[in-house]
Amino acid sequence: MSARELIDVVLDSGSFESWDEPADLSGHSEDYLQQLAKAAERSGADESVLTGRGLMRGRPVAVLVSEFAFLAGSIGRAAASRITAAVRRATAEGLPILASTASGGTRMQEGAPAFFEMVRISHALMEHKKAGLPYLVHLRHPTTGGVFASWGSLGHVTVAEPGALVGFLGPKVFQALYDEPFPADVQTAENLTKHGVIDGVVASADLPMLLDRTLGILVDPATPATLVRRTSGSAPSARAGGEAGRTWEPGVTGWDAVLATRRADRPGVREFLKFACSGTVRLTSADASVLVALTRVDGRPCVLVGQDRESGRPLGPAALRSARRGMRLAEELGLPLVTLIDTAGAELSQSAEEGGLAGEIAQCIATMSTLTVPTVSVLLGQGTGGGALALLPATTVIAAGHAWLAPLPPEGASAIMYGDTSHAPALATAQRIAATDLQEQGIVHHVVPELPGDTPEALTTALAAEIAAHLS
Repeated sequence: MSARELIDVVLDSGSFESWDEPADLSGHSEDYLQQLAKAAERSGADESVLTGRGLMRGRPVAVLVSEFAFLAGSIGRAAASRITAAVRRATAEGLPILASTASGGTRMQEGAPAFFEMVRISHALMEHKKAGLPYLVHLRHPTTGGVFASWGSLGHVTVAEPGALVGFLGPKVFQALYDEPFPADVQTAENLTKHGVIDGVVASADLPMLLDRTLGILVDPATPATLVRRTSGSAPSARAGGEAGRTWEPGVTGWDAVLATRRADRPGVREFLKFACSGTVRLTSADASVLVALTRVDGRPCVLVGQDRESGRPLGPAALRSARRGMRLAEELGLPLVTLIDTAGAELSQSAEEGGLAGEIAQCIATMSTLTVPTVSVLLGQGTGGGALALLPATTVIAAGHAWLAPLPPEGASAIMYGDTSHAPALATAQRIAATDLQEQGIVHHVVPELPGDTPEALTTALAAEIAAHLS
């Protein structure tokens, strides 16, 4: 698509208002002026970037869109100044920015002065993000060089069109420099999504749906809560229905809790997203054991970071880096952070040690404990070791009735103390790892009862009601 065609697809019909001023062409050589004139004639644009404002499903937004037909979308000083000015205007007007790139990078005809402009663009975008305003990026084919290494990689959410070439060094340049082809299928949108570099692959025609959902979380106000909080002696949540007046027996031992959370039918983060959340936009994680999403919990917009028990993978350094990305995202966007803890423990391996596992746990704890946005941690199931501790230090800590927290699985503690695992049940109780024990010790602030016959929907919506009450 051309820049204007993409604008027509994304923005509400007739709502686009250009911010672009005529480019200053003084000081350029005659040969370069001829190249610019031919590029304008061929592309129908006066520069390689179009900027302005419009409406996206009724929401005011600013847009930055590359025009690849103009000198391969390359960024010279005039284009860079246009981008920087648009970013600053969007910040001043409090508008989210939607950027769509298609560029070979810095304009070679202008050399170092144009190259340095990427720093100015990046600085303006960081000021925009510091103001708590969203920056969403769509990478078109191709996006390479300085564009990808600056404003193409600073988005809160970043997606690319299917099959797009996306990378720092263009494959033609690599072959010319090293006399060998760049490995195939590395610089593709699909491969970068697989490795957690970008958040997904989205066709241009599908952009409006993604943007509407994302802006619905980042811009639209919270909606009224609909779920009923569950306390001792209460009925299940309103959405789940069920027999009223069922009471909760809190006498769950540590070993009871361990066995309950290890059941195959135990609801996890996936069930929580399915039953308790709406408008969810899943972001790519570098490791499948952690899910990061923009979502609404009982109508409250937030960033959710959840440990996924169904992945079957222990938490490694990459998973914790993804978790920390979610924490930073919440802080940048001014959204509450909700973390769901459900892990059998961190990864114990050579690669985890060499990848800085302990340091990543420490960084998660430090980052989360110093956030200025509201934070809620939920002990959803298993809470083993440093992997659980990494997502725990929230302003409010909630636990499901059968959840637990321990420095090691009880079998591990038994092996340390007795040389075998046979003492695990007794130790699980003696170490006071159950949710009610944790509440008595001040580690957990609220316990959401688990009732006999609870379905995954009943439990997760009850937890969501408790979370939403604290996000209010």
